[in-house]
Amino acid sequence: MAKEKRENDLGKDPIGPLLLRLALPTVTAQLVNALYNIVDRMYIGHIEGVGDLALTGLGVCFPVIMFVSAISALVGMGGASRAVVRMGEGKPEQANAILGNCALLLVLLSAAVTALFLAVQEPMLYLFGATENTIGYAKDYLTIYLIGTIFVELSLGLNYFITSQGFSTTAMATVLIGAVINIVLDPVFIFGFGMGVRGAALATILAQAVSAVWVVRFLCGKRTQLRLQKRYFHLNWSVLAPVLTLGLSPFIMQSTESLVNIAFNSSLRGFGGDPAVGAMTICSSVMQVFSMLFQGLSQGAQPIIGYNYGACHLRRVRQTFRLLFLSAVTFSTATWAVIELFPGLFVALFNDQPALVEIATWTLRVYVACMFMMGIQFSCQQTFVALGEAKISLFLALLRKIILLIPLIYILPYFFENNVLAVFLAEPAADFLAATTTGLIFLWRFPRILRRRARGEGPAKQGA
Repeated sequence: MAKEKRENDLGKDPIGPLLLRLALPTVTAQLVNALYNIVDRMYIGHIEGVGDLALTGLGVCFPVIMFVSAISALVGMGGASRAVVRMGEGKPEQANAILGNCALLLVLLSAAVTALFLAVQEPMLYLFGATENTIGYAKDYLTIYLIGTIFVELSLGLNYFITSQGFSTTAMATVLIGAVINIVLDPVFIFGFGMGVRGAALATILAQAVSAVWVVRFLCGKRTQLRLQKRYFHLNWSVLAPVLTLGLSPFIMQSTESLVNIAFNSSLRGFGGDPAVGAMTICSSVMQVFSMLFQGLSQGAQPIIGYNYGACHLRRVRQTFRLLFLSAVTFSTATWAVIELFPGLFVALFNDQPALVEIATWTLRVYVACMFMMGIQFSCQQTFVALGEAKISLFLALLRKIILLIPLIYILPYFFENNVLAVFLAEPAADFLAATTTGLIFLWRFPRILRRRARGEGPAKQGA
């Protein structure tokens, strides 16, 4: 592991090779992380006789799953982004205080989320789009998943602190270990033991538990600069307030995915019934995979940007962003082209029922129509997070989902005869408007942020 530290010198290594070494593991980790839920859906969608209804039931649980992940981003990404800047400034004690506070907060929030969602489970699932045909499958999956929430929060939330130090290979291993276990256990529990959707949930939680043990063990060891220490296991709001402020942007990006999913499902349930909701489950699953790849690429760049911003190496900040932007735009354009050309290949991964395949194939083309612009959105917004610009990143997170997408889901059906088409059109419309706005704001703000830092007005004055 000492070798890994030496190979990833955030302040001195050439930007291109450094970004490649950090981004490849984080992209791989995000892809594999997406497989936790995607593999579940693939297996569940092919359960003989009831696969389409079981898949739709699992899709109804998606808002809760995204909210749980969003909490890990609120605490973990916000904390890791702050900690890496402190490391760049040569303040390891403040960085370790951030880690300890965040670890305790993740445990407490896990307990609160589990208790709350179990108490309101059934009415919540009906609100999210469940019907009498799908509620049983949704409850079977969600009950087991919620019991294991603490493992999800620790494995995802604390893994950000491993990535932020440049330990990208170790962070990737965290996800790989869990994913392999999940992929192996899924068919055993679902089909071998005849547990159905409950087996998928149990496989996911057991896999996350192993990942959580791996993360905690690493952060308690001697090879990491950021280390879990008992003296920091208390809630210090002077430490956590700026962490949560910065973490609000990624939290909103992920948690609002829950609200978006609720809006999509409730609207589609009225216009197209269970087949339309099932098609949305497939579309959102495909989008989730590629969104996490874009996010992984951005996370690979974040430690470089944050560390060098803290160390006032502003030329390296500019170089890293330029390379991130070009990579993200190229990648998003390529994935958009592949999905538009071959949508049936992606739909076939999840289900083979003719009615569901037919609607999902054409709706997927509509849903991803502006995916080529996601490279702009992710690279600019995540750079604002790395720079500690909480207010701007928060606004941009709210813009795409809350200000644009959710209203469009309900407004566009008034202007189109095909209501299902109108609902799916809301996604590319919001993508286009949000990416354009984000790019323009970045062009205006980025040079001003760097000039402010060059004058010594950067994050050092913002407290621990």
